[in-house]
Amino acid sequence: MAASPPLDVSLHVKYIQKLDEKKDLTYHLTEHLRLNGVYWGLTALCIMGEKDALPGAAMVGYVMECWDERAGAFGAHPGHDAHIHATLSALQVLVMQDALEQVDAPRVAEFLISLIGDDGRVAGDEFGERDTRFSYILVSALSLLGRLDMLEAAREGKGREIVLNNIVHSMNFDGAFGAEPGAESHGAQVWVCVAALAILGELDRVDRDLLGWWLSERQLPNGGLNGRPEKLEDVCYSWWNLAALSIIGKLHWINRDKLIAFILAAQDTEDGGIADRPGDWVDVFHTVFGLAGLSLLGYPGLRDVDPLYCMPAEVIEARGLKRDYTTRPRLKAWP
Repeated sequence: MAASPPLDVSLHVKYIQKLDEKKDLTYHLTEHLRLNGVYWGLTALCIMGEKDALPGAAMVGYVMECWDERAGAFGAHPGHDAHIHATLSALQVLVMQDALEQVDAPRVAEFLISLIGDDGRVAGDEFGERDTRFSYILVSALSLLGRLDMLEAAREGKGREIVLNNIVHSMNFDGAFGAEPGAESHGAQVWVCVAALAILGELDRVDRDLLGWWLSERQLPNGGLNGRPEKLEDVCYSWWNLAALSIIGKLHWINRDKLIAFILAAQDTEDGGIADRPGDWVDVFHTVFGLAGLSLLGYPGLRDVDPLYCMPAEVIEARGLKRDYTTRPRLKAWP
């Protein structure tokens, strides 16, 4: 394999800055991801130490335009119905921009709590799709709002217990987690479940050695990670799998240098951005998770990222939310 190019921070910053300029058909077809995309772009900039490359006031203004007054939460774009994923992205952006006081926190917390089902599964919105992703979002969002106590009080005092039990019962014989009890283990579901358990102080429910084995087995000969056995490698698992390994203290079970080289090879060296794998089209989703993975691996020059929240470590620590996890020492140079 040819040597991978170094990380081109200035090019990736320009790529993110231009994302909102090209309003083609693809732009309009992805309205349902717009607010998530703002979070991905801002987080990528923060990891590169370039938070101010986008105007903060305009970003906060856009986030607040996504407020759904009827539901008391945020939609993916102005005029869209509230959804738990868009709501978390909104809160994350506002926290990073030091503007969380603009949110009606009690109403958002009530919206989040209303999505808990009798069986502990959490819905994405009023229409009822349920997934352990939403369990994580519930816990993470309430944590950022400082309202985890409302989970304790929900469902006649059983809210925390039933949500926790649903996450734990989504664990499989291989130590990994699925989208619901009985569902196939998947790298992204592993992260949401492990991170939620860590935020709740329940990480002892995880068999760290067994899960660490399953996660480390996701690394392929080319250095990339996949989300399930027999699947292709994908840069986004450089976050999902690595962050879970960081939380359970097994990050050193991955070949760091081979994974760094794989992520760097997926860069677009002409226009910026990172793709799912070398040679494919780039997007902001894979850009942020590629950068976040590089940060956990200790790539030089990047800022620390918290593996429970996928937000700048300094921001999470300042809010008193930091939990124990491991990272690789920051390299002085690459290669």
